[in-house]
Amino acid sequence: MASILAKKQKQREKYSLKEVKTLGHQLLSSRAHINNLPLLLSFVSPPSSPQHVLESIISLQSFFIPILPELPSSSPKSLLNVGEGEKDPELVYRIWLRSKFDEFVKSLITVAVSPESEEALREVALEAIMEFVKLGKGGRFQSAIYHRLLHTIVHSISSVDFLLDLIVSKFFKYIDVRFFTYISVAKIASSLEVTKISDNGNVQEDGEFISRESNIEVSIHKIHYLLAHNSPLQEQNEDYGHEMWSEAGFSSKENELNGSSGGKQSKSNKLKKDVSSPSNIAKRMKLKFTKAWLSFLRLPLPLDVYKEVLVLLHQAVIPHMSNPVMLCDFLTRSYDIGGVISVMALSSLFILMIQYGLEYPNFYEKLYALLVPSIFMAKHRAKFFELLDSCLKSPLLPAYLAAAFAKKLSRLSLSVPPSGALVIIAIIHNLLRRHPSINFLVHWQTDGDTDIDPSRGGTEIGKSAVEPGAPEVLGKKRGVDLFNVEESDPAKCNAMRSSLWEIDTLRHHYCPPVSRFVASLENDLTVRAKTTEVAVKDFCSGSYATIFRAEIGRRMKQVPLAFYKSTPTSLFSESDFVGWTFNAKENEKGIENDDKNGVENLSKEDNLKTTKRQRIDCS
Repeated sequence: MASILAKKQKQREKYSLKEVKTLGHQLLSSRAHINNLPLLLSFVSPPSSPQHVLESIISLQSFFIPILPELPSSSPKSLLNVGEGEKDPELVYRIWLRSKFDEFVKSLITVAVSPESEEALREVALEAIMEFVKLGKGGRFQSAIYHRLLHTIVHSISSVDFLLDLIVSKFFKYIDVRFFTYISVAKIASSLEVTKISDNGNVQEDGEFISRESNIEVSIHKIHYLLAHNSPLQEQNEDYGHEMWSEAGFSSKENELNGSSGGKQSKSNKLKKDVSSPSNIAKRMKLKFTKAWLSFLRLPLPLDVYKEVLVLLHQAVIPHMSNPVMLCDFLTRSYDIGGVISVMALSSLFILMIQYGLEYPNFYEKLYALLVPSIFMAKHRAKFFELLDSCLKSPLLPAYLAAAFAKKLSRLSLSVPPSGALVIIAIIHNLLRRHPSINFLVHWQTDGDTDIDPSRGGTEIGKSAVEPGAPEVLGKKRGVDLFNVEESDPAKCNAMRSSLWEIDTLRHHYCPPVSRFVASLENDLTVRAKTTEVAVKDFCSGSYATIFRAEIGRRMKQVPLAFYKSTPTSLFSESDFVGWTFNAKENEKGIENDDKNGVENLSKEDNLKTTKRQRIDCS
């Protein structure tokens, strides 16, 4: 094989650029020079010089475009029928041209994908391919060529970012290109899903073994790029949304058969109009969009792609799907993973529950488990806290569940940064206002040694208050918190037998905004007419920097100052210590009359006593 390629390379080197142009002109001028076609095809490959490749592409493209409607189908059935029966020289000639055309398309795709090609040459090759896609079926979109292009791009190990950007910027504005992109992506993703894994860790596809890491993950990244940049039908912008790349647009085989068999041009035009109507196009686009995304989400997504998908799913995918509930399996699996993946899946899962009636019984249990200190430092914490506040807004929420979330957040306020404490106060404020039945957590009424549980209708907490069959719980006494922070089930954490004592400690928080904001919980939040909910989103994106900037820009009405009316002459004034004098001259005379040794011992004792006194006062 290497010797054949070397031989062809030597043959190509014999031709100058001028001779290659002459071969192209001869091919276009007369059918007698048809033998120039295989020779020009030999130049369309990366080892040739860029000038030879470019000139050959231009000549061959000009040759094939006029004769494309005359070429037969490249399906194997038509070739077999011709080989067995008819021997029409003209038909055999057209079949031969078809095989050369397929070879030319294959070479163009190789040039476009090859990293050895220059960017300008790759752009010319891509434009030639898309021109054949446009005219390959008598004006209808040639999906076979386009699918072969995308298949080669996705499975290419080399970097094709330039080519992908070129396709997105130049051709994704046409609705038929986007439509057939969804079809091709669904097929490619399905083929990757059923790819066989060999024993030695390689991927077997089309009889060849390729490295799993270098192929599967790279292919998934490329598919994600195509889907993420392939926007669905934009009904609000008809000029952009319904512009076609091919002339016939979405005309199908069934419509062509009906139009030709009926013999009535009006009927054919009516069918074509119905197929190309905006409502029909939008419906078909939704179906292909849904199928492509579902096929993609079944793949083993890398972690970075997984996160990007979860971030954009609720905005860019769910509103445009034919049946968004079909994402429930993917989202519930993501929500069960835990950590940041669960936080990012919460948005889409919440939309399916609220807008599309998805039932997820363990939703609040999983949401309760996400309340950990690390969530207050997560990248997507702002969206999470907004959704958390929305999830706890329903008036049908049981009292024990609202109390569990309030108590869990209250306990977290002891170990989170000041910005997290502000969010916690805001959410608890809203919980107490929405659910008056848990306001007893703010203030417990005690009568002697017996504590009353307001959540039980005024029954005592102790042995008499324990339900039959329930585990024995110690009575609520001062200094004892029955809340179990390690319990993952909000129904068993004993939040209704506790109080929000942690919030009271925030009154003395070292951060002034926290100590000021916690005072809002002192109001009677059960009076809904005199209180309003707090906008949680105003506190979600807070940090040390934002709090510091807010404090610097805050205007102070009164600023405490230490000043003197006159310049002080001593450290202490005589009025502060009655009977004491602080005159340096009198002290010097007293020291001269005393014995030196006695003064030294006395000074040591006084110093020792003073030091002890200072330590005692400080303690």
